[in-house]
Amino acid sequence: MIEQALQQEITSVLEKAVDALVEAGQIAPGGLIVLGCSTSEVAGARIGKGSVPELGGVIAGAMLAACRKHQLDAAFQCCEHLNRGIVMEQRVLKENRLTQVRAIPQPKAGGSVPSAAWKLLEQPALAVNVQADAAIDIGDTLVGMHIRPVAVPLRIDVDKIGHANLVMAYSRLPFIGGSRAVYEE
Repeated sequence: MIEQALQQEITSVLEKAVDALVEAGQIAPGGLIVLGCSTSEVAGARIGKGSVPELGGVIAGAMLAACRKHQLDAAFQCCEHLNRGIVMEQRVLKENRLTQVRAIPQPKAGGSVPSAAWKLLEQPALAVNVQADAAIDIGDTLVGMHIRPVAVPLRIDVDKIGHANLVMAYSRLPFIGGSRAVYEE
């Protein structure tokens, strides 16, 4: 059983994180935020050594709720056993013309959060990769490979969920051109 205080912490921090990303990154409705998370790290164990499926459900549900509040889509990074594939709604996969692969994440082969998200989504699908508008990394899962360039780190007043580090980034358009380029109208 997951403690009530930890459930509240997860919900509060993910809502605050998504709010901050939306504001700093100017993410419009329809945007995509990818979450990488180690429930092992949240629970105080070493990444990959103490998966907590119950915790995965709490985290996936809180992420989906935080994104829905802003009319955003959420995606969930699997662990290396599924090559860091991304769980998302089938609709999002098709809209972004992503390559779908066939696997169903499990707590010890994909991760507790993606496997819980798979069960919570209406039509779950697994993509090879994605270039999201922003990313949240809980527990040093190296989710940066799934954010569109140029990634801009973002910090809020909270830097942990449970025992796990919390790191975030949003993307901005690359500047090109040089000294004569104009970037603002």
